[in-house]
Amino acid sequence: MRANCWIEPRKVRVEDVPDPKILNSNDAIVRITSTAICGSDLHLFNGFVPTMEKGDVLGHEFMGEVVEVGSSVKNLSVGDRVVVPFPIACGRCAMCRQELFSVCENSNPNAWMAEKLWGHSPAGIFGYSHMLGGYAGGQAELVRVPFADVGPLKVPSHLTDEQVLFLTDIFPTGYMGAEMCNIQPGDVIAVWGAGPVGQLAIASARLLGAERVIAIDRFEYRLRIARERAGASDTINYEEVDVHDALAELTGGRGPDACIDAVGLEAHGHGLMFAYDRTKQALKLETDRPIALREAIRACRNGGTVSVIGVYGGFIDKFPMGSLMNRSLTLRTGQCHVQRYLRPLLERIEKGEIDPSFVITHRMRLEDAPQGYDLFVNKRDECLKVVLAA
Repeated sequence: MRANCWIEPRKVRVEDVPDPKILNSNDAIVRITSTAICGSDLHLFNGFVPTMEKGDVLGHEFMGEVVEVGSSVKNLSVGDRVVVPFPIACGRCAMCRQELFSVCENSNPNAWMAEKLWGHSPAGIFGYSHMLGGYAGGQAELVRVPFADVGPLKVPSHLTDEQVLFLTDIFPTGYMGAEMCNIQPGDVIAVWGAGPVGQLAIASARLLGAERVIAIDRFEYRLRIARERAGASDTINYEEVDVHDALAELTGGRGPDACIDAVGLEAHGHGLMFAYDRTKQALKLETDRPIALREAIRACRNGGTVSVIGVYGGFIDKFPMGSLMNRSLTLRTGQCHVQRYLRPLLERIEKGEIDPSFVITHRMRLEDAPQGYDLFVNKRDECLKVVLAA
């Protein structure tokens, strides 16, 4: 089969690789009909995630048709159309029973690698390094889906791939980011990053009742989409104004009730702190650039919530712990527990409350994946989200 493979930092290539096979009675094989390039994939592309190996198949946002099932899979049949959550979860361990699926205790066969970096291991993830299981991803023609009796969700035929594809990751991730804010009537929410996850966090905050949602980014086309499609009431270009001062002015000096960091480890900025982070990251004295996170903590109102859904990989410097502690802030975070949100969010799509496909700007063939990465990482042609069809 054909698959998009990681070759080295800043280089991917579509190659012939062996077809996946059933390895466990709980497995299924899915023929991919649609897959996407995620902002998290760019961390792999740019070389910020360790334990990648040449030839690793990328991609954790995908859906398609079941073409084979293991003997223990009773809820799926050949021909079913499914979306597949990016975290791989057994459904039976202590964490899964609490619906904390992204920290499943049984799905990462390389847990020892993650334990060295993080103390304990989260779940395995499709196409996301050997530290997180070494699973082949879904930017391919076929994929093996472990624990297929737990993860995949059958989707109705009257919905298009584009309407439901993002149930695999970015829609539940954005929704969980908003949900963690415990939004109350009248709340003002600020979202750092108007990429695909940030856009869906903005839309989700609106769904959950936020009175105002402020989008923060530096690309005018992304801020325009945030206003026109996601529902942002206000936008801030951080290259034109001081974010802290702008948020204070928009909120009567108090600050947002909750702040969502949808940026993560490759945050961009300007000035001394950006130069500091870039230098320390280049010298491998710091793994992540926490520019957006620092701003979110300092800008949030007293007693408010900071929700972190941008991906962080290791260690950060100059963390404003004094601000967090002295002002009674709540910090909430996590990789999304996608399986928890699949059915409720599918219902919202079916009811017409939201169509997540508004983030798609580019549609390409799987064979064109390298060009898609180039478009996405360099923000060419006002690229916000790339969907690939096998």
